[in-house]
Amino acid sequence: MPARSSQPDTPELGIGMVGYAFMGAAHSRAWATVAQVFDVPLRPRMAALAGRDGAAARAAAHRFGWRHAETDWRALINRDDVQLVDICTPGDTHAEIAIAALDAGKHVLCEKPLANTLAEAEAMAGAAARAARNGVRAMVGFNYRRVPAVALARRLIAEGRIGTLRHVRASYLQDWLADAAVPLTWRLQRERAGSGALGDIGAHAIDLAQYLSGEPLTGVSGLMTTFVTERSPAGASGGAEKAPVTVDDAALFTGRLPSGAVALFEATRFATGRKNALTIELNGELGSLAFDLERLNELSFYDRTESGTTAGFRRILVTEPDHPYLEAWWPPGHVLGWEHTFVNQARDLLTDIAAGSDPEPSFADGLQVQRVLAAVEHSAAHGSAWTKI
Repeated sequence: MPARSSQPDTPELGIGMVGYAFMGAAHSRAWATVAQVFDVPLRPRMAALAGRDGAAARAAAHRFGWRHAETDWRALINRDDVQLVDICTPGDTHAEIAIAALDAGKHVLCEKPLANTLAEAEAMAGAAARAARNGVRAMVGFNYRRVPAVALARRLIAEGRIGTLRHVRASYLQDWLADAAVPLTWRLQRERAGSGALGDIGAHAIDLAQYLSGEPLTGVSGLMTTFVTERSPAGASGGAEKAPVTVDDAALFTGRLPSGAVALFEATRFATGRKNALTIELNGELGSLAFDLERLNELSFYDRTESGTTAGFRRILVTEPDHPYLEAWWPPGHVLGWEHTFVNQARDLLTDIAAGSDPEPSFADGLQVQRVLAAVEHSAAHGSAWTKI
């Protein structure tokens, strides 16, 4: 058993985080909370936060509980009190920061998608493999693996409860860009974000499909579109000249798994009325499993081996202490929220580092997702041609 996190002699691990906006806030709360919930073998010490705007970085560090603030991520990596670098920046900086941190002997947690390009992702996975030989660990932050209901679905599939897999269908629907008046942000610029809906939210659907099925996608056929091709820059006056949107607004594609199962994916930020609707369903010869992020404490399970007179999708409330991650949270029926996935993620990473184990999802897993993203883009650019991965 690992040392209890509440014990004063639990070893500390210094955390340095780069970026402090949306994901930075989620990760900060996770590092501040994880040792209060789980009996982790390493207690995270929130050593330093880095951001280019000094005043904003200092304000964020004070707000979230970081001891120090830096304006240069290189300075953060060089700090003796930082042993793990948490990367919560736009995708165009992931490769440079992650590779530098790994080469410096620092563990790395990097937000998804791993990189903006396949070449960058390959370089990052290579750096992680080299670092692992020296006991340095790297994880990519696909936090939805840490939803207890998703982890339970993975367990049931691994146990053979739905039998041979036939279908996977996954969609991630948002609507925050449906209004053409929404200003241009970095997420709409290819040089900063890499891609649009495909990489931003489609990456989650891809990772969940491969994680739950236990199989990598082997080929895809896709299409992508941009509905609003120009937007006004953020902060610009009403008469300002518009700038081009250089990423996709929506992406749809089909795929195949090595077992012969077929898959269907949709990612869009134009699904009016859908705020954060991630769903995935897997159909097998013996049953089906379905998950909806908007009901993230529930898993739907259909067992075809039951009598037809009583068989039907059952609702499993995933809050029991023998469900994944729930042993340390609240009593049965007391539901968790979106932010708790990051706490669970931090628990797993700290446990793996202490054990000398390779965390999952690894940078190799992130590279596999990147290969799928690149294949979808290639297919879409060539008339939805079937593209092998």
